Amino acid sequence: MDLKTLRYEIADGIAVVTLARPKRRNAWTGRMHTEYRWVLREAGGDPGVRVIVVTGDPEGQAFCAGADLQALEGHSAKGGYDPGTPEDIAEPGFGIDPAFDAAFAYHFGVGKPIIAAINGAAAGVGLVLAAFADLRFCAPGVKFTAAHGRFNFPAEYGLSWVLPRIVGLTHANDILLSSRVFTAEEAMAMGFLNRIVPAERLVEEVLAYARTLAASVAPGSARETKRQIYRDLHRDAATSVKAAEVLLAQMAREPDYKEGVKAWMEKRPANWTGQG
Repeated sequence: MDLKTLRYEIADGIAVVTLARPKRRNAWTGRMHTEYRWVLREAGGDPGVRVIVVTGDPEGQAFCAGADLQALEGHSAKGGYDPGTPEDIAEPGFGIDPAFDAAFAYHFGVGKPIIAAINGAAAGVGLVLAAFADLRFCAPGVKFTAAHGRFNFPAEYGLSWVLPRIVGLTHANDILLSSRVFTAEEAMAMGFLNRIVPAERLVEEVLAYARTLAASVAPGSARETKRQIYRDLHRDAATSVKAAEVLLAQMAREPDYKEGVKAWMEKRPANWTGQG
């Protein structure tokens, strides 16, 4: 695909997806969503990619400032909402669990850890992107908002499902019912963020964390653990335990289990194959 709104780079097993519409504060469009799903599918299917990092072009001074206001104006003129995406849009993470087969929920089906490096404002869809990432690192003073209330929209793209599970019902109600602006420091106190990092070191620290994940965690373990986490959000404890026992028996027969044990005994880094 000819990428016009994103940059996609791979180095050291880390795929970096950069939202790249800096003149529009990296605002979201149908084209961007189409490209974003395509690169997630590519990264998810690439055995050389172990971790995915999502960030915003720093020249835009935002992670993602939400839906492009020109697009919203166009929706208003048409008298209805138009997502602006093609019927044959890529489906990253689909087919793993029906609960993941929807916009942005597809993050949970992608078998690689996804880290949001939030280097500026995250509003509307920008907050959605951050919420559906597995881990969230953020620069100080960054501003967040759900934003939907001022446009007579509902809570967007599953925020009403995911936010209570991250920050609890009390904080989620505050964020979603008010559509107020809140800061990175508030988000950290709520439990929304994993870490606040000085802006000039944010991407560097996220990449270092990602490289540690890639080197120390077997690809199959990362994939199945991530799927366990999100499946277990909608199933009971006994089902979770039984599913884990089945996975344990299966994964103990894979080459990376033997390699992990051997590397541990020999006190050396493991050479993962990712075969399963």
